Amino acid sequence: MRLIQFRLEGIYCVPGKFFIDPWRPVDMALITHGHADHARWGMKKYLCHHFTVPILKSRISPDIIVQGIGYNESIAINGVKVSFHPAGHIIGSAQIRLEYKGKVVVISGDYKLQNDGLSTPFESVKCHEYVSESTFGLPIYQWKSVDQQNEEMSNWVVQNQSYQKTSVFVGYSLGKAQRIMKAVEGTAPLYVHYSIHKLNQAYESVGIQLPKYEVLDFREDVKHVNQGIVIVPPALVDSNVIRKIPNMAYAICSGWMTVRGARRWRSADAGFAISDHADWNDLLDAIKQSEAEKVYVTHGQTAVFSKYLNEIGIESEEVKTEFGEEEDEAVYDKVEGSME
Repeated sequence: MRLIQFRLEGIYCVPGKFFIDPWRPVDMALITHGHADHARWGMKKYLCHHFTVPILKSRISPDIIVQGIGYNESIAINGVKVSFHPAGHIIGSAQIRLEYKGKVVVISGDYKLQNDGLSTPFESVKCHEYVSESTFGLPIYQWKSVDQQNEEMSNWVVQNQSYQKTSVFVGYSLGKAQRIMKAVEGTAPLYVHYSIHKLNQAYESVGIQLPKYEVLDFREDVKHVNQGIVIVPPALVDSNVIRKIPNMAYAICSGWMTVRGARRWRSADAGFAISDHADWNDLLDAIKQSEAEKVYVTHGQTAVFSKYLNEIGIESEEVKTEFGEEEDEAVYDKVEGSME
């Protein structure tokens, strides 16, 4: 019996009779993290890390049936030993380890090896088979250090202030926005869109302290933010809402900014290649550290990355899934973005 199968509903644990990050409604869903392409509406029961519980209740419904579990804590589900291990992607993100009759499979979810100072740092988990994302699975994607990224963003704010400009950062409401807040803390007054505030509350509910900020109500006059810092979700980039901010310069924060020709971001004043996913080198490091005998490569650069793994002697297979890339967070942000 195979321990996992890739079904129409998602990744299925055969003996355990549950799914991991299913994209269609099922009875039991184990969730790696709170992003919308991994945590969806309609499951009868959810199991996730404790820190992800308030995120699911905020994004899906306060009435869902959800159980929290700690990192490295084990439970048995239909004879399968299940444990959650830090993935370093965002708050509460986890790699899910499955063990059954001596065989171990790890489903990575989304992950990064860089320590952003907010998420629990990534921990390698040994296994026989590893299901890995490959969002940035091309050699061109190689991130600068977190300190370098933070310094570049802070310097950009100071530069804008010298021209009496307001610095507007565009970043996803969950994960990226909080990293931006931490990076530019202390350089200027900080304002965030309501959708970011809503998820900040989830951070603070589990004891993670964020920089001081104000929620910006775009229904009112926003001239008072002049020379401050405003963080908004991607859905507002082309909207009339963002145009209300006077004398602004705006920057996109995304791993895709590595490729400056990314069409949808050409009008930005600046771009910072900051991602909550592993870059090329860290993807390879994580897989090698797992010592997996076989790797299943999901969403992202699946064909290229899987081919490369096979070429360097790591058995790999490309798997088609309905997981999205970073931009898919904009689906959620479009809903929240209407709340000016």
